[in-house]
Amino acid sequence: MTTPTHRLPDHAGVQRAAQKIAALLPPTPLLPLEIDGRTIWCKAECLQPVGAFKIRGAWHRLTDLSEAERRRGVIGVSSGNHAQGVAWAARRLGIAATIVMPVDAPHVKLDATRALGAEVVLYDRPGGEDRDMVAGRLVAESGATLAHAFADPWVIEGQGSTGIEIAEQMEALSGGGPQLLIIPCGGGGLTAGLALACPDAAVVPVEPEGWDTVGLSLAAGRVVPVGSNPPATPCDSLQPPSTHALNLGVLLGRVTEAATVTPAEVRAAQRVAFSRLRLVVEPGGAAALAAVLAGKVAPAERTAVILSGGNTDPAAFAHVLLGDD
Repeated sequence: MTTPTHRLPDHAGVQRAAQKIAALLPPTPLLPLEIDGRTIWCKAECLQPVGAFKIRGAWHRLTDLSEAERRRGVIGVSSGNHAQGVAWAARRLGIAATIVMPVDAPHVKLDATRALGAEVVLYDRPGGEDRDMVAGRLVAESGATLAHAFADPWVIEGQGSTGIEIAEQMEALSGGGPQLLIIPCGGGGLTAGLALACPDAAVVPVEPEGWDTVGLSLAAGRVVPVGSNPPATPCDSLQPPSTHALNLGVLLGRVTEAATVTPAEVRAAQRVAFSRLRLVVEPGGAAALAAVLAGKVAPAERTAVILSGGNTDPAAFAHVLLGDD
């Protein structure tokens, strides 16, 4: 099919993406976790084939490319999880993929992206180099399609397929759909997708402290980038310099609460996920659980918390488990 240059994501698109994902992959587990006498449901997206939910948006995006677009290839921009999702989908579909990744991305993510057959182009995130400018130059030179990590209608819809699964699983397990979705948030692709997928549920994005572009933008009613000198965070997957108008447009008027978490709170959540759910969760993937454990977001009767990724360096994860804060 031909890809229009501009369109808005919608619920019908989320449903179509969910059908594609259901034909490709089994649903990830929805696991109960009791916190202070209340059960929350943890969606284990860390168990996806690429270790993160990003496979959903990448698959929806790439399978909708026309034959001519497929021949020209795709460009992705990612710190690692979207990179692997695009690389996985591209290899399965026979599409050439180039991924723009930061020089300080975890080695486990860089190595996995290359192992999936994608070409990796590094940019200097610590030095302030603009990743979107690097990707734009590659697109202009090659004619490839940009598969943005969050500011893309297909990617948003694909991520929203997570919510379709959650609604079906929670209905079967607890007798009703989700009332509250708590979500690790970087640029807002997953948050926007879940807002479209589950229109009757409250949606709360959780960002690393100092990297709360979505929370700031929701409060201001316009896109607000992070500050000029944001603090260090272990959440490498949640560090975009700003959200995008596309994502904000979905979330304005829909999201009334946002939260931030500290590195210590994230590490505590990683330890809880490992000890009580037997899951390896990367720092960014544990942000939503961290907000619940720290009392920053109060669970509803039927709450789903997204554990969005599990791609973490073994040595770093070992330090977390040992409590080497």
